[in-house]
Amino acid sequence: MSKESSYSLMNNQLRALIDGEPNLIANLSNASALLYETLPQINWSGFYLFEEASKELVLGPFQGKVACVRIQPGKGVCGTAFEQNHSIVVEDVNQFPGHIACDAASQSEIVVPLETKNGDLIGVLDIDAPITGRFDEIDQKYLEEFAAILMNAVN
Repeated sequence: MSKESSYSLMNNQLRALIDGEPNLIANLSNASALLYETLPQINWSGFYLFEEASKELVLGPFQGKVACVRIQPGKGVCGTAFEQNHSIVVEDVNQFPGHIACDAASQSEIVVPLETKNGDLIGVLDIDAPITGRFDEIDQKYLEEFAAILMNAVN
């Protein structure tokens, strides 16, 4: 099965998982598990959600090893993607200025902002891999679609 076909199947599975369920945390929990079980060669998948009170990204549902709990906007890959409101693909995290190493095994990363259908930026999807160069433009395209599917379920 091609990479594109695998992603299309996964995104259709996500649609079925969240169909009729408006609860964000429940949907993010299932989404992180779906990513972790479906995508090859990753070691972490999850979400950071923006907390208005602290003005920080706070760890949300995830799969993988324990993670950093709070990330300031503009810091690391997650904070930068959130602040700039665009996806970031990092081939080698050791080359990303200010990378936050929550797990030394992670070598590449992709982060996709989470924007509701009302245009509110509420956090990011973060996926790490234990190899360099794991993510490309195909991953970005389908993970942006994955994030949009998730956000369309949010009331």
